[in-house]
Amino acid sequence: MTQTFPPFGNPAVAATYESFPPPLREGLLTVRKLIFATAAETPGVGTLEETLKWGQPAYLTPETKSGSTIRLGLPKQGGFALYAHCQTTIIPDFRSLFPDAFHYEGNRAVHFKEGAALPLDPLRLLVRSALTYHLK
Repeated sequence: MTQTFPPFGNPAVAATYESFPPPLREGLLTVRKLIFATAAETPGVGTLEETLKWGQPAYLTPETKSGSTIRLGLPKQGGFALYAHCQTTIIPDFRSLFPDAFHYEGNRAVHFKEGAALPLDPLRLLVRSALTYHLK
């Protein structure tokens, strides 16, 4: 696997990323890096835990319990997705800010097409919202 930042601390997570098709893996690794960078620059988040939930890479805030779990995966429709807990307002709040800029799956996910440019600034808002959800 190519060098990633931050390095994987969990071999099972690393193996899961390695199993993703290369074009989708690149997009998922970009979102992973954004999650870690956003956590590092956001007060109150603390250290992230990177683990697997339902076989998907998942990001939690166990130190501060500031956030709701973020998962990354491959939806059946193709492409890749960022998932938030469906009983939170994370995705609906984001959709109210960017109603037509993304493809949404109800209250649970934002989908991305393979090879499409990722709008990192809006995604940073989504990630920050999830990582600080319990601080509201």
